[in-house]
Amino acid sequence: MNAFVETSNPARAGIKSPLVMGYEVVIGFETHAQLSTQSKIFSRAATAFGAEPNTQACAVDLALPGTLPVMNKGAVERAIQFGLAIGAHVAPKSIFARKNYFYPDLPKGYQISQFEIPVVQGGEIEFFLGDQKMSVRLERAHLEEDAGKSLHEDFVGQTGIDLNRAGTPLLEIVTQPDMRSSLEAVAYAKELHKIVTWIGISDGNMQEGSFRCDANVSVRKPGEPLGTRREVKNLNSFKFMQQAIDYEVRWQIEQIEDGHAIQQATVLFNPDTGETRAMRTKEDAADYRYFPDPDLPPLVIADEWVERVRSEMTELPRVMAQRFVADYGLSDYDASALTQSRAMAAYFEAAAKACGQPKLVSNWIMGEVSRRLNQDGGAIENAPVTPGALGWLISRINDGTISNNNGKVAFDHLWKGANVAGSSLSAPSSTLHAMGTVGEQVDQVIESLGLKQMNDSGELEKIVDDVLAANPKNVEEYKAGNGKALNALVGQIMKGSKGKANPQQVNDLLRQKLD
Repeated sequence: MNAFVETSNPARAGIKSPLVMGYEVVIGFETHAQLSTQSKIFSRAATAFGAEPNTQACAVDLALPGTLPVMNKGAVERAIQFGLAIGAHVAPKSIFARKNYFYPDLPKGYQISQFEIPVVQGGEIEFFLGDQKMSVRLERAHLEEDAGKSLHEDFVGQTGIDLNRAGTPLLEIVTQPDMRSSLEAVAYAKELHKIVTWIGISDGNMQEGSFRCDANVSVRKPGEPLGTRREVKNLNSFKFMQQAIDYEVRWQIEQIEDGHAIQQATVLFNPDTGETRAMRTKEDAADYRYFPDPDLPPLVIADEWVERVRSEMTELPRVMAQRFVADYGLSDYDASALTQSRAMAAYFEAAAKACGQPKLVSNWIMGEVSRRLNQDGGAIENAPVTPGALGWLISRINDGTISNNNGKVAFDHLWKGANVAGSSLSAPSSTLHAMGTVGEQVDQVIESLGLKQMNDSGELEKIVDDVLAANPKNVEEYKAGNGKALNALVGQIMKGSKGKANPQQVNDLLRQKLD
């Protein structure tokens, strides 16, 4: 819908854009986030997903003569929340317009949207791409209604129309053309998804169409003006998003290299073939003949309303990340990773408070916990090991009761079978009630698996002496300056202790005897 105009982004200063076959990729995004209201933006019809076709469309949605739209206050509040979350300007006065076009699932012949004066103006989204902090500026976010849906599969030679979605409240979020690769675009989309779900303005369900992304993709030689863009519509998964952009980039470059001009168009991505195909020539604003909707007065938002919404908002992810850096001594990257969802942030804080070792907790969550969640396809709020159990386990590693490696063994056992966690971040499971406190249960697992480190210095010294006596060649090599020989001796001692010896103690004792 919007014409992208390039302006300098200070946040990209010093960041080199990756080139593809000598071309720079330029990407802008338009995202439609379905707002989490129970009724539609201009009517009282329900917005629940999955209802029988045309059972959630009232007279207003059907555009029957004499019906008038009435603004949904909840949709406006959610737009205000988003504006505050991204540091944007919430317009004290914005205008609704009619976007005119004909399509079978648009009964009025126009869509009510915002054009010249949107409700949210400016703002930015910050995120990490690897360990590089990136920023994408937003042009605007405006309120609008969704259209219905055309059904082709169930009708031979015909098209069915389902108007359940007609009038569903959307917030269309438009970026400036700041992204330079598919990886950066996906990272931006994930961060935006996190924000809208974190503050609760959208459920973000991509499979149900609650979070739909359109990528405007063009290529150019470095230093040249923006190229002609093609809009890849309705990308409903992060995986397909990257595949579609990568294919579109290659296609455009090949067209240019073959001497063909790029034509502005709207294209669709086919995940089965991995290719994009043109759907229609891309329209510009003039094609839609926008004009102010005479049935809707200007949307006026008083400062008091904005401040009330601000006071009721949850702690934002970027604010929480800053607090994690200040309070727990984490790096910016770690803090950003731990605030990917409210559930993960809550898990981290609970575990950190349980053991007083926030950096170790961070390492474990981004390591073993995330690995297990990815492997099982689960969510952290349902993790089989509670924050309290993880915190206690880390305490046992930190006080030398068990080694880090044996800590992983205990964690694996707890995850698979001991059911320390139950399914709640706070409430103990029935198993936990039967077996005592979290700490007692973790200690019982450590004890039953024989994972405690060897604390008997006399027994350890005997193992060291036996290994030294049995490996005179390694002893000679170490004394001759071969440092690797020491590692071989340590390995033999750890094997002799069945992994129970404290590696640091082993190293200290070895050096004492050898030096």
